[in-house]
Amino acid sequence: MINGGSLDEIMALIAAFMWPLTRISAFILAAPLFSLDVINLRIRIVVALVLTLFVFEAVAVPEIDPFTAAGLGQLMVQALIGIAMGFALQVVTAAVVVGGEAISNAIGLGFASMVDPNLGNVPLVAQFLMILSTLIFLTMGGHLFVIQLLFESFQSIPIGTTPPLDEWFDIFLRWIPFIFTGAINLALSMMVALLVVNIGLGVITRSAPSLNIIAVGFPAILLVGLLALNLNITAMVYTIERLWQSGLDVLQSLPGA
Repeated sequence: MINGGSLDEIMALIAAFMWPLTRISAFILAAPLFSLDVINLRIRIVVALVLTLFVFEAVAVPEIDPFTAAGLGQLMVQALIGIAMGFALQVVTAAVVVGGEAISNAIGLGFASMVDPNLGNVPLVAQFLMILSTLIFLTMGGHLFVIQLLFESFQSIPIGTTPPLDEWFDIFLRWIPFIFTGAINLALSMMVALLVVNIGLGVITRSAPSLNIIAVGFPAILLVGLLALNLNITAMVYTIERLWQSGLDVLQSLPGA
């Protein structure tokens, strides 16, 4: 039978375990790869618990009553830290999706969509680039790097303290436009190639008005687009790698993280 003292110790241990678990769980919920729908809820819970066990002994946890206003506020701070660190990498994912959508629409495959449980209705090229970017992220060891940064954040932002939210806000405000600049970097070569094809089709239409431009132009654009995608795939791999590196640099540059 558990006496009152033992019960109080167990409750105190659970309360101390809850603070790092909240930050790690929020990060897993928001970060790329870990938040994929193919990783079901049980796996996410197990990963969060295992990572918390690794870091729990090295984390100094102050005595905070979770049932007070201060405890509730600290719980929200821990969740905010984890979500913000995950969001910094989701910007890269959004840039890849926007670039893939631009390529799909340019080559006439905007209608060929797949239902992604995480992103909704995503064009086929964007889905392909998302799979490619996930493999590149794993090849770079990005998952290990972000876990290391997450562990180090418990030293730079100890539980019970608040990060410099105004500085974080300024960094994210400058980082969010990267969704569009990163997408342009990814899709620019394809867009230029397809622009040349469209100019050529326009010249043909002017010189032969009786030519059915729909019957000729759509297959030509699709064929050239797929050929250009095949030729540019190596450059796209390096571009996506640079996008991920930029995201990791932003994550590492967060004050206190």
